[in-house]
Amino acid sequence: METRAAVKEKFFIVTRGKARKGFSRGCIGRVEAETQQGELMGLVYSSGSNAGSPKSGGMVRREDTYPLTRHQAQLLLFVSPSSKRLELLCNPQLFSAICELSQDDLVVVKHKKGHLPGLVKNLMQIGRKEKQEDLHMLGFEVEFVDNDHNLSSKKPAPLPLFSAADIIQVVPSYSVPFGRSWRDSPSEGLNRKAVSRINSMPNMGSRSLHLRDSHVEHSITPSQSANTSQMHLEVGSMVEVVSNTGVTVYGVVRWLGVPAGKTSEWAGIELDYEVNSCSDGTCGGQRYFSCKQSRALFVPVSKCSPDSRFLCSSSGNETLKPTKPPLVPPLEDSEEDAPPIPESEALSLLVGTMKGIQGHFNSCYLDATLFSLFSSSMTLDNICHNPADTEQPIAHTLRKEIVNRLRRYGFVPAESVMNFRKQLGCDTFLTEEKDPEEFITILLQKVLCMEPLLKLRSKGEITQGAYTFQIILEKEQVGQMPTVQQLLDTSFLSCDLKFEEVPSCLIVQMPRFGKKYKMFPHIIPSTELDITDLLYSSPRECFVCGHLAEHECLQCLPDRKLQPGKIKQYCAICNTQVHTHPSRQGHSPRALVVPAGMSADAPVPRHMMHLFAVLCIHTSHYVSFVKYGPDPRSWIFFDSMADRCGDDQSGYNIPEIRACPELGDFLSQSEEDLARANPSQAGELVRRLLCDSYMFLYQKPSTAP
Repeated sequence: METRAAVKEKFFIVTRGKARKGFSRGCIGRVEAETQQGELMGLVYSSGSNAGSPKSGGMVRREDTYPLTRHQAQLLLFVSPSSKRLELLCNPQLFSAICELSQDDLVVVKHKKGHLPGLVKNLMQIGRKEKQEDLHMLGFEVEFVDNDHNLSSKKPAPLPLFSAADIIQVVPSYSVPFGRSWRDSPSEGLNRKAVSRINSMPNMGSRSLHLRDSHVEHSITPSQSANTSQMHLEVGSMVEVVSNTGVTVYGVVRWLGVPAGKTSEWAGIELDYEVNSCSDGTCGGQRYFSCKQSRALFVPVSKCSPDSRFLCSSSGNETLKPTKPPLVPPLEDSEEDAPPIPESEALSLLVGTMKGIQGHFNSCYLDATLFSLFSSSMTLDNICHNPADTEQPIAHTLRKEIVNRLRRYGFVPAESVMNFRKQLGCDTFLTEEKDPEEFITILLQKVLCMEPLLKLRSKGEITQGAYTFQIILEKEQVGQMPTVQQLLDTSFLSCDLKFEEVPSCLIVQMPRFGKKYKMFPHIIPSTELDITDLLYSSPRECFVCGHLAEHECLQCLPDRKLQPGKIKQYCAICNTQVHTHPSRQGHSPRALVVPAGMSADAPVPRHMMHLFAVLCIHTSHYVSFVKYGPDPRSWIFFDSMADRCGDDQSGYNIPEIRACPELGDFLSQSEEDLARANPSQAGELVRRLLCDSYMFLYQKPSTAP
């Protein structure tokens, strides 16, 4: 095996992946060598009485690890159990501050009496270093202070020893009272020196050896507690603010500027939850933005830090994830239904991790379908508008716990979805993979008892209802990379079908069967569907001259001389002329239903449907693309199981939403350019849609947000 020498003193922690020989999640190791395939060979440090002594290691993938400095490894090694190491690592802002603690820094620690403030007095080495490769664990001696920040007057006693995981807060020197009492200047309530970073922490204790290291190495991420000048803050940024009482609130920046009476830049933040003494977007009697009452907080920009729930590692390649699901906003008691998310708010509310609908136990088919139908479209909002006294429990769950929650907060937890799945009436919906078509039919027909979305007339006589439409045709009837318009037109003519009326929502299933087989390797989305020629009683214009059509011909559909793929209907004169051609004399055109009293040269209205979402499937996993506004570039991509934190038993899925304006750019091309497009040269998400599309969702223009 080819290896290259590892950098001296290179440590890491295993953050994910299945347990491998010598390594499991949360264990700390030291790199001995690295293979060309990106695997690390190293030693693992044991826990318990032998902590600090490496034992025989093994192999672990580099992408399953996170790099540590020696100082970080020593701090984490004293943390037990190993799961707590990952919890601490997933709070990079706190861990950064802990790594840079100096003597007499004020902290809050977990203690048997609760959370107590104290001053860090010594950095302690734990364990004996018998061999060169041994690694001392590091802990902190903390001297407690009373509530007035005075040292306790009790009889001196040996100082308690705490691990890094016992520290729940590092109190910054700039902390100020929370709420309206924020000031531009640092707080004067805490009489102590400003936090300073020194090269070593004198160790006065006799419990262990003095520190031999002459420096404290760089922390996991640059400290953001005192210096935010390097933070790029803009409207839409997700931030957190910490008060001197230890309360952390999260929100989105809605305004930046210098408010009246101030000299420095401030941020207007819309908080995730209501907080006493906050406003609705006003400050000093002047309105800077609008939001719900008690959710607008105005603070100096220097007090803002990036939302630590979504911070990335220093390498920029991996997102640090909490080991416990984040707190979910409580449901509001209001019976007022939330409207679809408007285009102007969609990106700030939706884009990011832990956004959208959280997946759980093979729920991706359901998550992608619900997100597509309800996030930005109101085409099925009549589900949510039934009288409360007649509403079924499942409709109430769908309306309140999923639709309203998604539109108000941008996130629906797995618990809400599981509650909804339990009410679908079949145990298989709780654990098994399902098809979106089956879910849609059961939900609308059997559970909510809705009328069919589609009314189809078969062979000009029989009318039947349906909730989705399955494309059925022969592969040779269209080109190698057809559009949805071509597939729909051809399928309707081949099956001798017509719409009885214009549907409010049209869900078109592509010709693919099972998990692997698909008739076409790529399908071009039609952003608009013209269904004028697919309506039974609607007037239609002649394909040649534009006058009122009286006949249509299925055999003319693929004719290369007559714009292949377009439905062909003719007036009486053009029908005769077109079919005098030798290649068309065997065609059998049929008569159309012509509205009585309509003039032959009267203009024919067009009936259009607009694309608002696409469901895609690849190897049994469903995702969706959603158009969240009228702008051509207003597209987002949703995956309810984009990542996972923890194992199958105790972990959870991490949903993600990404902005996808490149899809809008691609679809804005002309029909000719799209026909010549090379999907392999398109971006990742565009390729995914073209290759994996399964259902296209269309709505009437009147139901668009």
